[in-house]
Amino acid sequence: MRRSLVAIAERTASGAATTVVRRVGVRLRHVVPGLLAAVLVAGVATAAGAEVPVVGGPVFGIVIGLLVATVLTPGERWRPGFAVASRPVLQASIVVLGATLSLTQVASVGASSLPVMLGTLAIALGGAWLVGRLLGLEQDTTLLIGVGTAICGASAIAATQSVLRARESTVAYAVGTIFVFNIVAVLAFPPLGHLLGLDAHAFGLWAGTAINDTSSVVAAGYAYGGDAGPYSVVVKLTRSLMIIPVVAAVTLLVARRGRVAPGEERRALPWARLVPLFLVGFVVASALTTIGVVPMSWHPALTAIGTFLITTALAGIGLSMRVADLRRAGVRPLLLGACLWVLVAASSLGIQALTGI
Repeated sequence: MRRSLVAIAERTASGAATTVVRRVGVRLRHVVPGLLAAVLVAGVATAAGAEVPVVGGPVFGIVIGLLVATVLTPGERWRPGFAVASRPVLQASIVVLGATLSLTQVASVGASSLPVMLGTLAIALGGAWLVGRLLGLEQDTTLLIGVGTAICGASAIAATQSVLRARESTVAYAVGTIFVFNIVAVLAFPPLGHLLGLDAHAFGLWAGTAINDTSSVVAAGYAYGGDAGPYSVVVKLTRSLMIIPVVAAVTLLVARRGRVAPGEERRALPWARLVPLFLVGFVVASALTTIGVVPMSWHPALTAIGTFLITTALAGIGLSMRVADLRRAGVRPLLLGACLWVLVAASSLGIQALTGI
């Protein structure tokens, strides 16, 4: 009797294991083609970004992905892989990049820089809400462009998209808008800084708080000369930490919106939905860097890995898009980006003047 029970248990366990393996195999067969396509596009985009660092790999990723999607029109069998690239891979990139940020870097830039960072953050998000309403833009478009302008360009858009789940065309417009004004900033900020007579410290603070993408901050800061480059990078990295509270707030809004149906009583939200796992991973990774578990010598490799993962995610988004979706949005997102860019650039200088930094 016991032997029979053991045999039955073994067959049941073996059957269950076989079922799990079969399901994993089916899942992989669905995911691998699209994911490999996103990785290949990301490889090309990374090479292009190395040649044109002002643009950067992530932006090339979504642009090349869109071009490939337009020419080849991938079928439905590719979409599961694109979805994995644009969400789980994206979340992993945020955790990896967290390991390059020490939590003590906020203190290293000095308390005097915090009013400028927080002030421009508030103005960017508040301006996005107001101008977006005046232009009649969708909430998702407004939020993604506002977050991208306020924090760190494509990385912040990617982090917010991982919980917002906006349409691919919306993400593309947000990234494209940020890209346009990154280019303008790299070309315009150094001569404007010299015209205004800014010293290296003031220019580094201005560039670090008013230019969206990290690569563009580096380009503008080091083009200005002196200590502007290193200081602007530290300010930018500190500003990047604002991803945590902003994405947590977006997660809260999305969770509340999704849980309450008409006529349903509002219930307490689960902690896991308020604080996604990738944000916890981001904080833990930053804490490990702070206490020295992650050595500084690893940071270049981690930055390269994290940037490649973000490029893969944006390539997946680009491959999922259709040009027809972009045509429907019109020029209003670009107008929103222009207004926010001017607001943030002017407010950064204004707050510096008012606080005497």
